[in-house]
Amino acid sequence: MTESLLNKPYWVVDFLPEQVPQGSAGQFFAVEKFFLSEPALSGLHRRFTDILLKLNCYYDFQVCPSRTDQFVRNPEPETLDAWICREQKNLCILLPREDAMITLDHDDTHMTVYNPSETLLNRIRLLASAEGLFLWQP
Repeated sequence: MTESLLNKPYWVVDFLPEQVPQGSAGQFFAVEKFFLSEPALSGLHRRFTDILLKLNCYYDFQVCPSRTDQFVRNPEPETLDAWICREQKNLCILLPREDAMITLDHDDTHMTVYNPSETLLNRIRLLASAEGLFLWQP
């Protein structure tokens, strides 16, 4: 299921409102490096965690932490928080009823949402906005 979803349309939840154009006069790589360093990285992980925890109120999750092939159904909030904020695991999150998937890599400044329905997109957009983040399609 995960392989087929990787080939579906996707959106990103990001700290920027749109992709930075190639050749931009700004300093994207310096800013990205800043967000990938502490304490900014912990703040970004906290916001991703908050979005996912709130989203789990609406949807059944199947979560697979990095380095395992085990999916955990609706992990405890404290467990999901630990995986993202303390252990900085890469996560694959399946939303079976939506036929959608969210991936989160500990060394990225974004989460990727594959094959979202309009309802799922609208919920993620609201939650991302509340956390000062943006949802856009590359």
